[in-house]
Amino acid sequence: MSLEIVTKEDLHEFRKQLLVDLKEILNPKIQPQKPWLKGYEVRKLLNISPGTLQTLRTTGVLAHTKIGGTLYYDFLKIDELMRSNMKSLKR
Repeated sequence: MSLEIVTKEDLHEFRKQLLVDLKEILNPKIQPQKPWLKGYEVRKLLNISPGTLQTLRTTGVLAHTKIGGTLYYDFLKIDELMRSNMKSLKR
């Protein structure tokens, strides 16, 4: 039977790694599998109607790219838009 000694440094390293792991679990980065989303994916992501998506597009709030007959939206721009409109809670 082997004996292992745990030092304070070991515990400190364990604590730091545990905090990093917990932060990653509690605050996951939302990253889509693909950088460009189609309209139905954006509507599902934001829980909005087709009309609302069209309004966001025509007013210039949400940028898009049209290839053929399909509209594509940049996920990072959507995330940026959501973060820029975030309001902080006042106590």
